[in-house]
Amino acid sequence: MYRIRFHGRGGQGIKTASRILGTALFAEGFEVQDAPRYGAERRGAPIFATVRAARTPIHERGAIRAPDLVVVADDTLVPIPAAGVLGGLGARSVLLLHGDADAETWRARIAFPGTLIVLPPVAPAAVGSACAGAAARLLGVVSRAALEGAVRDEVAPFGAGAVVASRAAALDAFDRMAVHAGAVVEGEAPRMADLEPPAWIDLPLEPASLAAPDVFAAATSVAVRTGLWRTLRPVIEPARCHHCTWVCTTACPDGAIGVDASGAPVIDYDHCKGCGVCVAVCPAHAIAAVPEREAASR
Repeated sequence: MYRIRFHGRGGQGIKTASRILGTALFAEGFEVQDAPRYGAERRGAPIFATVRAARTPIHERGAIRAPDLVVVADDTLVPIPAAGVLGGLGARSVLLLHGDADAETWRARIAFPGTLIVLPPVAPAAVGSACAGAAARLLGVVSRAALEGAVRDEVAPFGAGAVVASRAAALDAFDRMAVHAGAVVEGEAPRMADLEPPAWIDLPLEPASLAAPDVFAAATSVAVRTGLWRTLRPVIEPARCHHCTWVCTTACPDGAIGVDASGAPVIDYDHCKGCGVCVAVCPAHAIAAVPEREAASR
């Protein structure tokens, strides 16, 4: 069975890339699974998608722990532990990185024991399609015609112009990877005895009758400043605020609103993604959504 994982950021077409590759493999007679996995559903947030392909029925489910091929559309994700780009890779794995640095530079940076290949930068709007085309050639079991048909089928909802651009990017990447055709080898089914247990984080119960769903412990996403994705900034107008903080602090899906010593709500802009929930639930309408550029200039 082939086990492939695509990594990228929201807006780069990672889900589309997995669907293109899955459709192309299906056209070649494979049984196929393809599924995206989202974290924060916002442009720029790390996401990944998986593809399984086999000539026999697929009974595996869930995340791919031992990938045969990992495709990274944005190489800035490699050093971010939460992105999990290097998870499960071994000496027989193939790692395809889209970016400017060459393969030798990356080998020195991450000491990767397997096969490391670099896909030169392509136009941002076509990154997903290019990654799908490159992956198809690395597998060595997808024809150019099957890839072209998959791009047409999966990108058609975005319009004729998108189909033309995606087709060109996918086929160009397919051709660029000709020297590495067939570099990916099907992996064996992992033995249950070899699987590592999940890295659960045990959280003690709080000694309180009412607690907010905030996690500020080590090994969480506190160090990842998700506020960088924000386009609209919630701004509190103190004159209108009634200090009913149990509303906004509880409603915030990221626990980004706290309370200061005076009992007033305070927004943690390092982790506020600008979803607007607090703006919608504030009874006093004391929170306004301000364009980030305008708010930063104040």
